[in-house]
Amino acid sequence: MTEGDRPEVKPLDPPMVPFAVAGIVAWAVAFVVLLLFDGSEEWLWICVAGFLWGFPGLFVMLRHDANRRRRLAAGSTSAR
Repeated sequence: MTEGDRPEVKPLDPPMVPFAVAGIVAWAVAFVVLLLFDGSEEWLWICVAGFLWGFPGLFVMLRHDANRRRRLAAGSTSAR
Protein backbone atom coordinates (compact mmCIF):
# COMPACT_ATOMS: atom_id res chain seq x y z
CA MET A 1 0.00 0.00 0.00
CA THR A 2 1.50 3.31 -1.02
CA GLU A 3 1.14 6.68 0.68
CA GLY A 4 -1.56 7.79 -1.77
CA ASP A 5 -3.70 4.68 -1.22
CA ARG A 6 -4.29 5.32 2.48
CA PRO A 7 -7.60 6.89 3.43
CA GLU A 8 -7.42 10.29 5.08
CA VAL A 9 -7.86 10.02 8.84
CA LYS A 10 -9.55 13.03 10.39
CA PRO A 11 -8.90 13.92 14.04
CA LEU A 12 -11.66 13.32 16.55
CA ASP A 13 -13.62 16.44 17.44
CA PRO A 14 -16.42 15.36 19.78
CA PRO A 15 -18.65 17.74 21.72
CA MET A 16 -16.88 18.47 25.00
CA VAL A 17 -19.72 19.73 27.23
CA PRO A 18 -20.80 16.19 28.24
CA PHE A 19 -17.27 15.50 29.51
CA ALA A 20 -17.28 18.65 31.64
CA VAL A 21 -20.72 17.83 33.06
CA ALA A 22 -19.62 14.27 33.79
CA GLY A 23 -16.60 15.59 35.69
CA ILE A 24 -18.75 17.90 37.80
CA VAL A 25 -21.15 15.06 38.56
CA ALA A 26 -18.28 12.71 39.42
CA TRP A 27 -16.88 15.16 41.99
CA ALA A 28 -20.36 15.64 43.48
CA VAL A 29 -20.89 11.87 43.73
CA ALA A 30 -17.47 11.44 45.34
CA PHE A 31 -18.38 14.12 47.88
CA VAL A 32 -21.65 12.38 48.78
CA VAL A 33 -19.94 8.99 49.06
CA LEU A 34 -17.32 10.45 51.37
CA LEU A 35 -20.03 12.05 53.48
CA LEU A 36 -21.92 8.78 53.76
CA PHE A 37 -18.85 6.74 54.68
CA ASP A 38 -17.30 9.31 57.01
CA GLY A 39 -14.43 10.23 54.72
CA SER A 40 -11.50 12.41 55.58
CA GLU A 41 -12.22 16.13 55.79
CA GLU A 42 -9.27 16.76 53.50
CA TRP A 43 -10.81 14.62 50.77
CA LEU A 44 -14.16 16.34 51.23
CA TRP A 45 -12.51 19.68 50.49
CA ILE A 46 -10.75 18.19 47.47
CA CYS A 47 -14.15 17.08 46.14
CA VAL A 48 -15.59 20.55 46.75
CA ALA A 49 -12.67 22.13 44.90
CA GLY A 50 -13.03 19.70 41.97
CA PHE A 51 -16.75 20.39 41.81
CA LEU A 52 -16.29 24.17 41.86
CA TRP A 53 -13.40 24.14 39.34
CA GLY A 54 -15.65 22.16 37.03
CA PHE A 55 -17.83 25.20 36.36
CA PRO A 56 -15.10 27.34 34.75
CA GLY A 57 -14.20 24.23 32.75
CA LEU A 58 -17.82 23.87 31.70
CA PHE A 59 -17.91 27.47 30.45
CA VAL A 60 -14.68 26.90 28.51
CA MET A 61 -16.15 23.77 26.92
CA LEU A 62 -19.36 25.63 26.04
CA ARG A 63 -17.23 28.18 24.19
CA HIS A 64 -15.21 25.39 22.54
CA ASP A 65 -18.37 23.64 21.32
CA ALA A 66 -19.77 26.91 19.93
CA ASN A 67 -16.54 27.37 17.96
CA ARG A 68 -16.70 23.72 16.91
CA ARG A 69 -20.22 24.16 15.54
CA ARG A 70 -19.08 27.28 13.68
CA ARG A 71 -16.08 25.40 12.21
CA LEU A 72 -18.29 22.49 11.10
CA ALA A 73 -20.84 24.84 9.54
CA ALA A 74 -18.12 26.71 7.65
CA GLY A 75 -16.64 23.43 6.44
CA SER A 76 -19.96 22.07 5.19
CA THR A 77 -20.80 25.22 3.22
CA SER A 78 -17.39 25.35 1.53
CA ALA A 79 -17.68 21.68 0.49
CA ARG A 80 -20.78 22.36 -1.66
